Amino acid sequence: MFFYYYFGLVTTRGAEILSTEDSDKHSSIVADYDDFYNDSIIEWRELGARYKSQNIFQVTEGKIYQNVLDCGAGEGSVLKYLDRSDFCQNLYAIEISSSGIEKIEGLNLTKLREVKKFDGYSIPFPDKYFDLVYCTHVIEHVEHPRLLLREIKRVSKSQLFEVPLDHVINVDKYYKELHSFGHINVYTPSTFRYLLKSEGFEIKNDFKSRVNKEILKFDMYRNKNINKTILTELKLNLVWPMIDIAKRIFWGKKRYSEFGYSAYTCLVEPAGNLEIMF
Repeated sequence: MFFYYYFGLVTTRGAEILSTEDSDKHSSIVADYDDFYNDSIIEWRELGARYKSQNIFQVTEGKIYQNVLDCGAGEGSVLKYLDRSDFCQNLYAIEISSSGIEKIEGLNLTKLREVKKFDGYSIPFPDKYFDLVYCTHVIEHVEHPRLLLREIKRVSKSQLFEVPLDHVINVDKYYKELHSFGHINVYTPSTFRYLLKSEGFEIKNDFKSRVNKEILKFDMYRNKNINKTILTELKLNLVWPMIDIAKRIFWGKKRYSEFGYSAYTCLVEPAGNLEIMF
């Protein structure tokens, strides 16, 4: 399998490389996402999108782009924040889910030029068409992440990625929880950088972030329907911050840098192609 992956797929583009069996499985996955973006999930994603867009602005350091593509745009929650800003002149979007595309089309965004459905791998645009492609909280869901990374590189001059940092110590104990979110790939900052560098990307700017308290509260009280009490407020405002301080002290800088944050955001540019060295 290892040999086939590197030598059978390295020069082939998009979903064309998938075997018949893989293609059938992939079609099933696409169907699962078709009706994913219903109204009950929108408010939760809207909250997360506010912080994702802030991270996009931070890592690009005020740069203004002409043509920008949202790869895996969902229901368009991040697009809305970018549409209101001076971040770019033209927005484009691709999404695997039919329900997501319907939501995006209903937003009537002024800078959105085109939204297309794609198969999760083959991006339906010419080479270097975009000044920037951003792909936030998508790679962890992708069955063949290297294939998508190569397509993103093909159609863009610069790339921006954000992934959740799920690769905690003894991560296999959290398999059921992570898999329920659709997270089939788990990363630390260094393992994701390794993936990018091994695919010929050069990291221009990056940072790590932690989950905002507002998101933690929404998840606790709205998503999980936990009653708001003095104890839950103490947990949010005192216990968890103290645990984080303890981790910083006892883990040390290197270990905390790998396992103490919630998300990793980076701006990259192409610097070559994958080469197999012996």
